[in-house]
Amino acid sequence: MSKTPENSSRKTLNPENWVDQYGDYLYRFALGRLCNPEEAENVVQETFLAALKAQTGFSGKSSERTWLIGILKHKIIDYLRRYYREKSIEDISNNEEIINQFYHDSGKLKKSPSGWLPNPVELLEKKEFWNIFKNCREKLPRAIRDAFTLKEIEQMESKKICETLNITQSNYWVLLHRARFLLRQCLEENWFDISSKD
Repeated sequence: MSKTPENSSRKTLNPENWVDQYGDYLYRFALGRLCNPEEAENVVQETFLAALKAQTGFSGKSSERTWLIGILKHKIIDYLRRYYREKSIEDISNNEEIINQFYHDSGKLKKSPSGWLPNPVELLEKKEFWNIFKNCREKLPRAIRDAFTLKEIEQMESKKICETLNITQSNYWVLLHRARFLLRQCLEENWFDISSKD
């Protein structure tokens, strides 16, 4: 009996090697999105379980790792949906004091944003910049960080982000504005002040 293309593509899956081959990579990917080690471990475990159940659906059109990443992305979204349905999103006003510290009572900025002296293309190539950016992103309040991550890293559409985080469009735009503002402040304090002195 000859092998069908479907059977031969299934043969390329090696579930017994998934943890050793892809566990660390999947964990780092999940941690980069969720910023919480325990949550990252849980979604990776869910990914492996879902992949075991879905083996017969593997078409072989992508690599095993790409297929697992696709499942992991869905598991991260599923996790965030559950999180924001079970726990209502932080009141947007909870972060007012963080933002207000940069403004006078009149609403004028206490300090205008600095000009970013380094060439943006050079920044993309600097590992130190990305480490500081990662630390700044991790310091953002949870809902702000999740909205920013889904939009800017996962390139998700705003409507889907609102559904995932269980928020309105106006809340979504406020979260994104605050994410960008807080990231800029953090980068100015931790990167641009330092790099301009070099």
